[in-house]
Amino acid sequence: MLAQPFVAALCHRPDGVVVDATFGRGGHSRMVLDRLAPNGRLIALDRDPQAVACGERLQWQDARFQIHHAAFSDLERVCGGTMVDAVGFDFGLSSPQLDEAERGFSFSAAGPLDMRMNPQQGASLAAKLGKVSHHRLTQIIRDYGEERYAGRIARAILAARKEGRLATTGDLAEVITKALPGRARHGDHHPATRTFQALRIWVNDEYRQIDDGLAAAIRLLKPGGVLAAISFHSGEDARVRDTIESHVHPCICPPQLPVCGCGRVADMRWLQKKPLRADGDELARNPRARSARLRIAVKCDDDGTAGHHQCGQPGACASKQPTGR
Repeated sequence: MLAQPFVAALCHRPDGVVVDATFGRGGHSRMVLDRLAPNGRLIALDRDPQAVACGERLQWQDARFQIHHAAFSDLERVCGGTMVDAVGFDFGLSSPQLDEAERGFSFSAAGPLDMRMNPQQGASLAAKLGKVSHHRLTQIIRDYGEERYAGRIARAILAARKEGRLATTGDLAEVITKALPGRARHGDHHPATRTFQALRIWVNDEYRQIDDGLAAAIRLLKPGGVLAAISFHSGEDARVRDTIESHVHPCICPPQLPVCGCGRVADMRWLQKKPLRADGDELARNPRARSARLRIAVKCDDDGTAGHHQCGQPGACASKQPTGR
């Protein structure tokens, strides 16, 4: 079960300051609070006003907890200069967002063409589709959804919109499905899954937010602090992996140089580079966890080690010495 190692990593210092950067409906936050000491502190944030309303109820119940209506890019502002002991991210959508048709995320129930995680901010999917070119929409569906038939899907979406046949997410799912060749309409996932994912990422500027959030989290971590991230598709996971790896192996010298000359020193170390996956029991309870992947890293101490992290995995950070490769 990914929730257990995720929360255990965040609570390595029970009296510390922990950040839950994706509160959702508070499942992870409640598990963290169960493990935190009386003098521990949990800061949570979410872009979704409904999630924040849920968090405000928890805030009244537990003085150790604070909730903020904020995006990943607001992480440093939310923390107000406080250095923290752990930051956790659980990317993707919460179950209520998927299950509530009026949010516009679901292709299984007709809802508005919205897809905004924060309905109070930014343009809806319907508004953005009114301004996008075929070339740009193809690029979005291909790059964010890894959809092989991006061009024909983009063409079908824009044609349906022009003809007034695109009013709901149900219409959108039907247009996408019909745009695919017959052999691509059958498989383990709904044929509109990749395109809906791509459009959601586009509407919410998710990749920039993830990049900003990960960078801010690393800056905020105390030495020995932990960064844990659960991703649900390859685009998210690649950003987690590559961001952390750039801090674990920061040297930018040409590989043919026998001695490092850039002087860049690692400030992160992997605790779980190979992602953990959900086991059979968790998948039976929550089929949506089938694509979840958890990676964990720790901030180096001032002496270049992760020895103060209480995870049972002490050791020196990679690339500590700039004098050799």
